[in-house]
Amino acid sequence: MDIPTFVKNEQGLYHVQGCVKSEEIVSTAATILLNELTGREALTAPTDVAQFLQMALAQEKNEVFAAIFLNSKHKVLSFEPLFSGTIDGAAVYPRVVVQQALACNAAAVIFAHNHPSGCCEPSQADRTITTRLKDALALIDVRVLDHFVVSRSEWVSLAERGWL
Repeated sequence: MDIPTFVKNEQGLYHVQGCVKSEEIVSTAATILLNELTGREALTAPTDVAQFLQMALAQEKNEVFAAIFLNSKHKVLSFEPLFSGTIDGAAVYPRVVVQQALACNAAAVIFAHNHPSGCCEPSQADRTITTRLKDALALIDVRVLDHFVVSRSEWVSLAERGWL
C-alpha cells in the first residue's frame, strides 16, 4: 500500500510521513507553488513567479529552458520545461516554442532558465534568444512578458532590466 509522503490537512498545512529526500521536498514545493500560480486570476508579481521558477529549475545540474504559458488574462495554462542542455548552455529552437504556444492556445509567455553556476547575470546569448523568441511569437500574436534567469540563491528578470 502506497502511503502519500505529504498529507495536507483542512488548514492547508502539510504533514510529512516517513523519511523524504531533499529532492522530494523541492519537487513537492514546486508543485504546490505551481498549483497556487495556476489557481490565481492572473500573474502580477515577478517575485511569485521567480520563487516558483527557483523551486522548479534551480536544483537542475544542467541548464533547462522552460516556459510558463498564459491566457489573455495572464492566468497560467501550463509550465513546460522545453529544452535541456549542459552545465553552461541549452539549445533553444524557436520553432518548438511556437508549436508549444499554439498547442497551449497561449496569448502570452514567460521564459525561464537556470544557471547551474549560480551566477544569474544574463549572457548576450540569453538576450539574443529572448529577442529571437519574441520576434517569432509576435508573428502568431503571443506576447513575451519576461525571461527569468534563476539559481538557487538569486534571480534576474530581463523585463525588470528593461531588456524586453
